[in-house]
Amino acid sequence: MGQVRAALLATFVAAIALTACDRAPPPVQRVDLAEAGPAMPRVMEQSPDTTLASWRVADDGQALHFGNAGADPLLSLACRPGENPPQISVIRHLTALPGQGALLPVIGNGMRSRFMVDATLANGEWRWEAKLPAADPSLDVFTGPRDLTATLPGGGMLEIAGSRLPGEFVTWCRAGGVVRPTVEPEAEEPVS
Repeated sequence: MGQVRAALLATFVAAIALTACDRAPPPVQRVDLAEAGPAMPRVMEQSPDTTLASWRVADDGQALHFGNAGADPLLSLACRPGENPPQISVIRHLTALPGQGALLPVIGNGMRSRFMVDATLANGEWRWEAKLPAADPSLDVFTGPRDLTATLPGGGMLEIAGSRLPGEFVTWCRAGGVVRPTVEPEAEEPVS
């Protein structure tokens, strides 16, 4: 009985295989590459020299830029404190093409954060941008004073010197753009 089943199964498989052989292959679609348009060259960017780069506050006070003095910023943190909840954008100033997306890992201060960045047009510049609520814990990577690295595929690694400014900026934005007054410790009264 087992041999009969095996023979029937083998016959069934052979019949299916022969049926598949009788089918015509799918039609081939030919495309003339000249009609497809020019290919966009994909240039791998070198890691920028950031040995003299530093953080600076934007003129309007709503952003913090990292870059070399007198040059365009390489990375920015921008705050929109008036939104509910306040929002922070992490911006990598590197040419992006419309419709592209990438992952921007930022490592430092004992953390690893990964920001999903999209090609965004702002001020005539296509750049990489991630928009997040200011309370997002992934932004904590910026709150410590140690060195950071930010790597964008095809854009090299950005080495960012440690600073307290990004942490203060993130804290300020999370507070809705309100500067909290510093509380002086009360002087102890003399014991009589």
